[in-house]
Amino acid sequence: MLTIRPYRADDLAACYGICVRTGAAGHDARGKFGSDELLGDLFAAPYLALEPQCAFVLTDDDVPVGYVLGTADTPAYVRRYREIWVPRLLERYPGEPAASDRSLLQLGLHPENMLVPGLEAYPAHLHIDLLPQVQGGGHGRALIERFLRTVHTAGAPAVYLGMDPANTRALGFYERLGFRVLEVGDPDDLYLGRPTAAP
Repeated sequence: MLTIRPYRADDLAACYGICVRTGAAGHDARGKFGSDELLGDLFAAPYLALEPQCAFVLTDDDVPVGYVLGTADTPAYVRRYREIWVPRLLERYPGEPAASDRSLLQLGLHPENMLVPGLEAYPAHLHIDLLPQVQGGGHGRALIERFLRTVHTAGAPAVYLGMDPANTRALGFYERLGFRVLEVGDPDDLYLGRPTAAP
């Protein structure tokens, strides 16, 4: 039985696993970095620690197989990330990072990069990942709808997400949910946005 529920602290290890198993443009990224926890340390755990009220998991027999997480207020999140999460990253990854990890770790150490010029009207942002066996069944849509209701209630009028342009399957999924490509950021980046209210 697949169900959606709020994130719990004991889901953390499963969320790390989901993050790395979907971290290469939707495919398995295990073994691609110096630590299989690096992607989770950057793109899952900080949200779960700093914004747990915006995190929801898709579970199979109460075991997480997907999640949506994010924030209703990106500028406030960036401030808290700088204050609380950057010191944790520096402690977890001391010294010179492996070549495979360097650019990703630099992203994590400079959270201000999330404040992309042109996205000011989209204060919320999200990340969603589902394991392959639960993709295509409408669960991603249900997770995003749950997240949108949450951040809309928190006062965010619109939401954005960033994605790997190589993940063309995901782009079609987001467009079916009402997201539209936003002409912002570096040409190598792809940002999409939509209102948080239901159309």
